[in-house]
Amino acid sequence: MISGRIKKPGMGAAALAALLVFSAAAHADRLADIKARGSLICATLPNNEPLAFTDPWTHQVVGFDVDMCSAVARELGVKMSQKSVTVAERLPVLIQGDVDLVVAALGYTRERARQIDFTAAHYQNPIRVIVHSDSGISKMADLADKRISANRDSTPEQAARRMLPKATVQVYPDTSSAFLALAQNKVDGLALSQPSGIRFVSESDGKFRFVDGTLLWEPTAMGVKKGEPALLAAVNAALVTLEKSGEIDALWNKWYGPKSKFNIPREKKLTPISAFQ
Repeated sequence: MISGRIKKPGMGAAALAALLVFSAAAHADRLADIKARGSLICATLPNNEPLAFTDPWTHQVVGFDVDMCSAVARELGVKMSQKSVTVAERLPVLIQGDVDLVVAALGYTRERARQIDFTAAHYQNPIRVIVHSDSGISKMADLADKRISANRDSTPEQAARRMLPKATVQVYPDTSSAFLALAQNKVDGLALSQPSGIRFVSESDGKFRFVDGTLLWEPTAMGVKKGEPALLAAVNAALVTLEKSGEIDALWNKWYGPKSKFNIPREKKLTPISAFQ
């Protein structure tokens, strides 16, 4: 009987210890981990100029998103470690904890916000539609009953469905495939962000153009894994500092400004994500 009484408290202590270890792991502070590690693992896209793409001379991934990652890492007092991910991988790698921060043309949507946390939106891009120059389509209203291509599960797809409810939206795995559908007349228009579309328009020898107006202004932010309030607050504080110092504007002008082939002004400044919820 005595041995039985001694054994039970021992078993309870072991269970309690296991519970404490699990609880500590579940509530680990990723910001503390980043500082201890000395680096911020930041996910960007690999081939989306000028956000993140491989420099043909240095073979390094460069761009606006990469520079923003570096600036945030600096404000956190660590170095930046860049990791390339596809559009489809952006949320999974963050949710699984493979990266600390996603800065990869990550447009805010309520659906995505149920899976990850968003920082303040550090810029907003107009989502527009490209058509054949001789299509006779000049304004958004002309697209009401047309066929529109877009990246699958992208914010341009959502914008097209929301703003053009009578149109037929056809989705493709990537922007190149969606553009090919337009070039082959399988659709009447291609919905995408203006920066992504400029290349198709400028390199088409006048065959394609933007329709007047925008479908939507897309708030773009950085992604943080849910349950990491300290990291989210620290990144937001870094963004406020970078905005006030003018560094975000400077980086934008470096990649998107009048001396670039994009020549897109940064019309929307840092905006709390709550403004879009």
